[in-house]
Amino acid sequence: MPFMKGPAPIRRTIKYLEGARLALKDQIKIMTINYHVTAPHHQGTKDFVFWYLPQIQYRNPNVQIATLKNLTPSPFVRCFYDTGHEMLIDTFGRTKEEIHEHLINVIGKQKDVLEAETIAREKKDNPANFGTLCERHCICEIPGQVPCPGTCPLPKHWRGKYKYNKVQE
Repeated sequence: MPFMKGPAPIRRTIKYLEGARLALKDQIKIMTINYHVTAPHHQGTKDFVFWYLPQIQYRNPNVQIATLKNLTPSPFVRCFYDTGHEMLIDTFGRTKEEIHEHLINVIGKQKDVLEAETIAREKKDNPANFGTLCERHCICEIPGQVPCPGTCPLPKHWRGKYKYNKVQE
């Protein structure tokens, strides 16, 4: 499989990408990560970009994320809000886990907000939903729909075996 080639191919699996813990706040529109490739005190930021950035991009598709390499002497993360404000987060000398935890606390959504969003996403009272766990068991219960053939037989000209095969009774 070609997607399993390269350094750490686990980063390209759906299970890994869905395991992201950082869901950025809705106000954040752009996030930039600045670091230097060869400096030793930038290693944590470099590892953070390698391991956590694909997860963050997968979890936050509406946020533009850019990495700027070899431009600054010290590593940092800059977040731009939709109000025009920006936030600088220093990552000098931190490990990838410390950076990740700090970003979750500072620019991540709160746990109660995430729980409310998951409940709203799983809400079952939509009238278009039907099935075993919904208000209606079958689409035939909605007014204007064709009744179930098990309870009320369909007219012969509506059934394919009579219409296309010209079966006569």
